[in-house]
Amino acid sequence: MHYYEVAPNQIVRPGQDVFTYSSDTILAIGTIVLIEVGKRHIIGVVLRTTDKPSYVTKTIVSVIESTPLPVALIDLTVWIAAYYATPLALVLQTIMPRGLQTTRRLKSTDSPLTVRKRTTIVFNPDQTRVIESVEASAPGTFLLQGITGSGKTEVYIELVKRALNRGTSAIVLVPEIALTSQIVADFAHHFEDIIIVHSTMSEAQRHIAWQDALTSTKPRVVIGARSALFTPLADVGVIVVDEAHEPSYKQEQAPRYSALRAATMLGRFHDAHVIFGSATPNITDRYLAEQSGRPILTLTKSARKNRAAPTISLVDMTKRAHLSGQRFLSKQLLSAIDQTLADGKQVLLFHNRRGSASSTLCENCGWTAECPRCFVPLTLHSDQHILRCHICDHQEKVPTMCPVCSHVNIIHKGFGTKLIESELRKLYPKAIIARFDADNDNKQTVNARYDELYSGKIDIAIGTQVVAKGLDLPHLRLVGVIQADSGLALPDFSASERTFQLLAQVVGRVGRNEHATTVIVQSYQPAHPSVTYGLSQDYDSFYTATLTERQKALFPPFTYLLKLTCVYKTEAASIRAAQKLAGELKQHVHPHVSILGPTPAFYERRHDTYRWQLILKSPKREHLIQALGFVPATHWQSELDPTSLL
Repeated sequence: MHYYEVAPNQIVRPGQDVFTYSSDTILAIGTIVLIEVGKRHIIGVVLRTTDKPSYVTKTIVSVIESTPLPVALIDLTVWIAAYYATPLALVLQTIMPRGLQTTRRLKSTDSPLTVRKRTTIVFNPDQTRVIESVEASAPGTFLLQGITGSGKTEVYIELVKRALNRGTSAIVLVPEIALTSQIVADFAHHFEDIIIVHSTMSEAQRHIAWQDALTSTKPRVVIGARSALFTPLADVGVIVVDEAHEPSYKQEQAPRYSALRAATMLGRFHDAHVIFGSATPNITDRYLAEQSGRPILTLTKSARKNRAAPTISLVDMTKRAHLSGQRFLSKQLLSAIDQTLADGKQVLLFHNRRGSASSTLCENCGWTAECPRCFVPLTLHSDQHILRCHICDHQEKVPTMCPVCSHVNIIHKGFGTKLIESELRKLYPKAIIARFDADNDNKQTVNARYDELYSGKIDIAIGTQVVAKGLDLPHLRLVGVIQADSGLALPDFSASERTFQLLAQVVGRVGRNEHATTVIVQSYQPAHPSVTYGLSQDYDSFYTATLTERQKALFPPFTYLLKLTCVYKTEAASIRAAQKLAGELKQHVHPHVSILGPTPAFYERRHDTYRWQLILKSPKREHLIQALGFVPATHWQSELDPTSLL
């Protein structure tokens, strides 16, 4: 008889991840099996062999999948559970598809791939230097910082080709399915039999793609969003994380892991090269890359020789002379839309809108209400007529006049993409207009309508962050940013960084070919560093200024964060629980841990519940993991290393 420690994919007993089972046959590490727990049969994974215990064990019921999971994937699973202090069962649910016990017929599940017709890639000296630098280096993680249009995708393709030539597979991550169509079109010209993984696949499609990878006897290319990282490939030689700055690489439900950190560890377990590609890397990732001593790879020139730089105009919306009859479209932007549509070309209107935050600002000079401690914008609570910091709970009265210029016009700005769409339909009834945001159904997403966007059939595209990302649209001639500073109203340490990244990315949507293109940016804070550096795509200046700010306010990369959120049916219960835990933590946690709050969560009411939160800061991550031991198992949600405090 043989004995194994098996990890079930359901929580059986809090605090215990593995159980000992016996088998009369030898099983490989990573074998997926059916085990008996009480009277239930559940799925488990063989983690390791063990000695015969002193107690009687149950026998493994059956083997579900004859091919075991790769050892590197098992190692990653165990690492995620430990690093994010989360039950191993939840991680196993993330890495394996549902319906494992269902027999499925292996067949193609995706529609025919759009293949981008391109000639053989000819690399410029910058691209050649990056490729050779990666190839000459030992396996590890590299930051590839390349301006928009510098040819990062071509570099990815070449590195994947070389990995496959060595007999190893490749994983290419994109931040969300909106970009899958484009990158698959680029890769399909060079590789056959690509495995595509994304969240809109059916359970059967996911299972078939997963089995295809698990049982494949040749090197494969996998392209997909965050979860594609867990595709069970036997030997991975390169992992690419495209648009690595995107927040969607952090999972918002348990296990709340970062795909970037997980990619680095998977690369370590596979002895692979890992590439984080971005024009605007996260401040923390750039800082960590500098501290690591590994070379930061750069692409500073456009990959296309005939590229015409866009004309960029910044419209100060505090000046009445710029306003039109439309409350959110300036005279300059309306005139440019008219001309672009008359020329039969495409318009992209971007609105950096997240949540329901309204900026409290001075209409005259652009001053914004900000927390003196956390340096984040204050949020208006109109029911109490106060401004409140959602990190440390600093509160102020709503000012009646501007503290900078004494102007009395203090305004609270905020509107959404649906309103913009309805106004544009009135103004341009003959234009084909498409809105892309979080409210889209599956048939209206960027991914579903990508061919219409690429071909220019859509005249005006309106969207939030999803349209700012790495789309390359040949018919696009005008980009308009409705309110460049709206993201700055969010009470979050990363708000200015996100605004800078989005503006730099939006500017990068045009100026990729020989055609004259225009970017018109409307702002109530035209002098804000996020706006000015974003439009000039001056990453280095923004990075230096923001790093100084982060150090002053003690935010990442100079500290570790833990966000604790309690959820109750009544506000009183939520406040009471938050205050009680705050008191207990102050008594028990390490003295170097600062506790901010309790304060209402930014989204204070969700699904008929009330949410209050605590933010813990510490110079050592292990102190925060220790603090988690005092958090109740019910009514509380925890997130280590949050990318946002909203």
